Amino acid sequence: MKGIAKTANLLIVEDEENIREMLQFNLELEGYEVSCATTGAQAVKMVKAEYFDLVILDIMLPEMDGITVCETIRTQNIDVPILFLSARDSAADRIEGLKKGGDDYMTKPFNLEELLLRVEKLISKNNKIKHATNTIGDVYEFAGGKIDFAAHECFDKNGTRQELSKKESALLKLLIERDGETVSREHILQVVWGYNVYPTTRTIDNFILGFRKHFEEDSRNPVFFHSIRGVGYKFTSKEKK
Repeated sequence: MKGIAKTANLLIVEDEENIREMLQFNLELEGYEVSCATTGAQAVKMVKAEYFDLVILDIMLPEMDGITVCETIRTQNIDVPILFLSARDSAADRIEGLKKGGDDYMTKPFNLEELLLRVEKLISKNNKIKHATNTIGDVYEFAGGKIDFAAHECFDKNGTRQELSKKESALLKLLIERDGETVSREHILQVVWGYNVYPTTRTIDNFILGFRKHFEEDSRNPVFFHSIRGVGYKFTSKEKK
C-alpha cells in the first residue's frame, strides 16, 4: 500500500473533528499527503486550486452538502476520484451519491482497514487511467504533418522540422491518443504536468496555438486542434495519411 501512498495527495472533507483527525492521522501513517476541509465551499475552492489523487467526502456538511460538492466538482470537469462517507445507509442514498459522480460510498461507522483498502484501490485505478499505455507508437503522421515523440520534434505542414518541448510532446500524444474526444483541462494537467500547483489555462491555450501554427493551414479555422470552451481540448485527425 505504501508504494502508492508515497506519491498520493488526499483531501478529507469532514466537519466532525474527531473523525477528521482520526482519518488524517491514519492516512498519514500510510504515507499519504493529507489536506483537510471542514465545509463544502472550502472543499470546492481547494479542489479547483490543487491536484488531489482522492477526495474523501462527507455528505452532511455545513454551507454545501457533499452531494452538491461532488456535482460542482464534476461540472468543472475535474475527474478526481471521490469516496463518499455518510451516515445515510439506504440503497437510494448510495445510488444518488454514485449517480452524482461519486466513485465509492461507505457508511458510518466504518471499518478503518476497509477504508484504507478502498482508498488504495481508487488511487491505483486512477493512476492506471492517467498512465495508460501508449497506443500510437513513437512516430505519428496525419494530414497536418508528422510528429516524432521520442525525438521531441515534428515536421509541420510545410515539411519544416520543428523542435518540441517535453510538455508539448506529452500534450500532443495525449490529445492524439484520444482522437475525436474532448479531453478535460483537469485530465491534461494530471497527465502532462502531474504536480500539485498547476499552470493557468492560458498555458495550455498557448500550446494549442503553437500546434495550430505548425499543423493548420488556417490557424483561425482549425481542422485538427480545437478548444472546447469551458470543457477542454480536442484533436481530430480527419483524413489520416
